[in-house]
Amino acid sequence: MRLPARRLLPVTALTAASALLTGCFSGGDSATEGDGDGKRVRVAMMQPPRSALSPLSDDAFKLSRWSTAETLVKLDTEGDARPALATEWQQSGKTWTFEIRDGVTFHDGTKLDAEAVVRSLTTAATAAPKPRILDGVELTAKAADDDTVTVTTATEDPLVPQRLSSPQLSILAAKAYRGKTVDPVGAGTGAFVLKKVDGTSSATLDRYDDYWGGKAKSPGIDVKFVPDGTARAAALRSGEADIVESVPVSQAALLDEQLITEVPMPRTNTLYLNTGKGTFKDAALRAAAREAIDAEALVDGVYEGRADVAEGLLGPALPWAAELRTAVQHAEAGKPDGETVTIGTYTDRSEMPEVAATLQQQLQKAGFKVKLDVREYANIESDALAGKFDAFVLSRATVLDSGDPAAYLYSDFASDGTFNLAQFSDKSVDAALRKAADAKVGDARRKAIVTAEGAILAADAAVPLLHERVIQGDAAGVVDAAHDPRERELVTVGTYVK
Repeated sequence: MRLPARRLLPVTALTAASALLTGCFSGGDSATEGDGDGKRVRVAMMQPPRSALSPLSDDAFKLSRWSTAETLVKLDTEGDARPALATEWQQSGKTWTFEIRDGVTFHDGTKLDAEAVVRSLTTAATAAPKPRILDGVELTAKAADDDTVTVTTATEDPLVPQRLSSPQLSILAAKAYRGKTVDPVGAGTGAFVLKKVDGTSSATLDRYDDYWGGKAKSPGIDVKFVPDGTARAAALRSGEADIVESVPVSQAALLDEQLITEVPMPRTNTLYLNTGKGTFKDAALRAAAREAIDAEALVDGVYEGRADVAEGLLGPALPWAAELRTAVQHAEAGKPDGETVTIGTYTDRSEMPEVAATLQQQLQKAGFKVKLDVREYANIESDALAGKFDAFVLSRATVLDSGDPAAYLYSDFASDGTFNLAQFSDKSVDAALRKAADAKVGDARRKAIVTAEGAILAADAAVPLLHERVIQGDAAGVVDAAHDPRERELVTVGTYVK
């Protein structure tokens, strides 16, 4: 294996990056001792809130990573459902019955009961758009008694417990549901109370001493949103942050190896091709684009060896996918003749612009004319979903919501998927996705998922490029920070700073 090249940043760039963080964590009691085991935890996070921390959006994963909002169920390392706010459950046909944990209070002091659970689940199930974990799912929640909730789906669904583990189905107090938005401030059940959110710049959380899972070891969390990856790495080097998420691979060599942890992620860097209109509506030109791409060059050149070349949409974090996968029959590639295509991507993940630039060179060499449109994710997502690009490069978590990739595949490639960047619509693929979604948990489901993946790849709706590994930075004084492949946990009840 070839060692990655060491890329050094000019001193002027390092100084500028550090300046971005100057004062970010100053003030307050972020460095003072609490009555637990340590100091407050200062966290530099990559992406700012996109939807005012609404749990119905991807912002829900921030609430989960801060241990402030919780779900009925959690997942173990194997992706199996385990008790959280629900202590047990059982299935009877289309209906699942959940027993609600006793003795849990929300951060405003109100009690967790069946009515509160029904309120949260109903809000999510009737939202427009729905949280993606409910793509294609009709779900109704009812209170059987004060401590029991029934969840019924239109068709028998073997994944209901796993779905209910999604942070987008967090259970919040009644105060969160006033007006048209969902406001999580002071409304969770977790180890930390969300006290304040300053737009897209910061958030403050304090320990919740009445937490049902025991008193947190840290007195609180101070969060800064730092989209610039160089600045996040500089914060770890300078001691301005205790935990830094998503350290760019270009910065990893500049950090003390003892301060970084590399975690294999169920995350695929993918080029979505617009099958609905434009150049890539032509299957032969999609095939030509796929054949022009050299993913190994991306891994070596952009990721400095800290990634794995993709063989499919599902990567090494799901080893069974490679074991079940068979050869895919693609359409015959056409010959590009100067067709102009626009590739969109975003700056929030620092590797994305460089990936897009490399793809631009590879596709131009094959005969395409390629333009790039690179913006912050918050400013480009709506255009991407509307199909305004010929192609879009995205770093996509493949089991983010349920621990099961069927939901991701449906969301991204079903005709009615809510994250269908490829504008893809194919009845046979829809049938394969539905079969995967309906299959019982186990070998049959895994085979159906890989079959659906193969149908998507055969159509060249997307070109999987590589599977990422997240690099997290933890300062020397940090104890028991979570290193979670699913990006659901970060600061837990047991995390603190010496």
